[in-house]
Amino acid sequence: MLMATLVLTLLGLTLGGLLGLAAKYFAVQDDNPIIGEIEQMLPGSQCGQCGFPGCTPAAEAMANGSAAVTCCPPGGRALAENLARLLDIDLSTLGESPAPQVASINEELCTGCTRCYKACPTDAIVGASKQLHVVVADACTGCNQCVDACPEDCISLSGQPLTLTSWHWSKPEAA
Repeated sequence: MLMATLVLTLLGLTLGGLLGLAAKYFAVQDDNPIIGEIEQMLPGSQCGQCGFPGCTPAAEAMANGSAAVTCCPPGGRALAENLARLLDIDLSTLGESPAPQVASINEELCTGCTRCYKACPTDAIVGASKQLHVVVADACTGCNQCVDACPEDCISLSGQPLTLTSWHWSKPEAA
């Protein structure tokens, strides 16, 4: 029994050491570390509203300057301002960012088919089969996938209510 424990311990330590060496030897160096920072700031829902297939290609495009920092609707204006500060872009040149959307379910039309629940990439829809479903607004990114999946057309997208992070002063008009 003691011999088997020693053999397994030695085997574990040897393989762990080899994995550690392999991780250092085969490590991929990031060419542009700013891409990782941008990707961490993005919502990470891979919704595709920005026109890119996911958040990683969107972060690469923003870092290269081929995409605007306002291209992410789920992030809203607050994310655009944080990205502008990170990339050292003048905040006055941001322009208007698309308004963040949130899904809502019409209770009278919902039959509880669970197709929207299965299509949601962020698990923002709560419910069970043959029961009413509800959208958790804080988790919804407005990706439109639940609207496309719903056979009863009971889901609609609308603008998010104003919060402290989404509200901003309007620019003063010249007199």
